[in-house]
Amino acid sequence: MDRQQMKDKLKEKLPTKRFEHSVGVEYTAATMAFMYGVDCKKAMLAGLLHDCAKYVPNDKKIQKCEKRGIPISECEYKNPDLLHAKLSAVYAKEKYGITDNEILSAITCHTTGKPAMTTLEKIIYIADYIEPNRNILPEMDIIRKEAYTDLDTCLLHILHNTIHYLEKNGSHIDPMTQETYEFYNQLRG
Repeated sequence: MDRQQMKDKLKEKLPTKRFEHSVGVEYTAATMAFMYGVDCKKAMLAGLLHDCAKYVPNDKKIQKCEKRGIPISECEYKNPDLLHAKLSAVYAKEKYGITDNEILSAITCHTTGKPAMTTLEKIIYIADYIEPNRNILPEMDIIRKEAYTDLDTCLLHILHNTIHYLEKNGSHIDPMTQETYEFYNQLRG
């Protein structure tokens, strides 16, 4: 399946705004990949497909992950929407023919991050947050500049804002998000 066929299929599966978001992440990931010397094709595919399982109903996300032996954390059971990242990686492989483990890994961790991310993983995580169709979040102008000057600073900034937002709203913080934040915060010393 070529990229245009993937786009056509994805357009059928996602609501218009989510499809536009996915195309925005594809575009943003490509520009960032070019900037940081990462394979643009891989970045584009990961960006395009990162949310391909986003609209699977939450109970089905749990069932599909359990059926495939995908580990589900306590936090993911409480907030099954977080599973869309893991399930999107599975769908990218099963339904879109993606076999490249770098692409699949970038899709898997695009929501929570993980310690010691590859450059491609950082790009997809950040592109998902900053793409042009996104609602303007606090400090977005600064974060968008950081995305093209210092990936780790940008990543840490997004993680900090995400944790602060979740705490302020009394939402569950995925332990992997907290672990990722602590990892990159320690790197900053």
